[in-house]
Amino acid sequence: MRTMTRIATALALTAASLASTGLLAAEARYNQIALRAEVNQEVAHDLMHVTLYSESQNADPAKLAAEITNTLNKTLEQARQVKGVAVKLGSRHSYPVYDDKGQTISAWRERAEVRLESADFARLSALTGELLQSMKMAGMNFSIATDTRKTREDAMLKDAVNAFKARAQLATEALGGKSYKLVSLNLNTGGFQPPMAMRNVEAKGMAMMDAAATPQIEAGTSQVTVSADGVIEVQMP
Repeated sequence: MRTMTRIATALALTAASLASTGLLAAEARYNQIALRAEVNQEVAHDLMHVTLYSESQNADPAKLAAEITNTLNKTLEQARQVKGVAVKLGSRHSYPVYDDKGQTISAWRERAEVRLESADFARLSALTGELLQSMKMAGMNFSIATDTRKTREDAMLKDAVNAFKARAQLATEALGGKSYKLVSLNLNTGGFQPPMAMRNVEAKGMAMMDAAATPQIEAGTSQVTVSADGVIEVQMP
């Protein structure tokens, strides 16, 4: 009987201890507030990307592959001679073309891409105009270089923290607190690139290709964002 009494007493003390711990934890979170602050900056694009492609059709798949490969090799050779332009192969695929009845393969069609990238817009633009004599343009877009983005984000980190501190102070004053403690703080980076109208080079006709015309350049900007998400504990008088 005494043993049962001791067990019951121990369980009661344990329950009381757990309840006390739970109350303390609840009390510690009582005046905690989650806040978010962010700073934004428009950054000019400093990297140009161009995707060119060659597409053809032939009843003989071997001749078709050889034709596409020959065009790609000439394009790569010409592009690699231009300093400051990075060049690499993109996607390449082929598929069958069926007759009117859709039962027999009448030919094969193949498409292959070459991707160009450079911080020198004028140089890449001129090269693109030359390559359009044998290739077609799939697209042109712009972005912020990795090093540029990192430099801007690092410079904005302090501003984000200051913005969070200002918001924390406002929240503290609104609650009638005398000060606050920082419980946690997370810094995150991101950005947004607004959609840009793409210029369709092919729509301007073969005359432009023959003249090796240079496409007009409007690089635009992207928004770089650094946010500060955290929790503060308001100290009441």
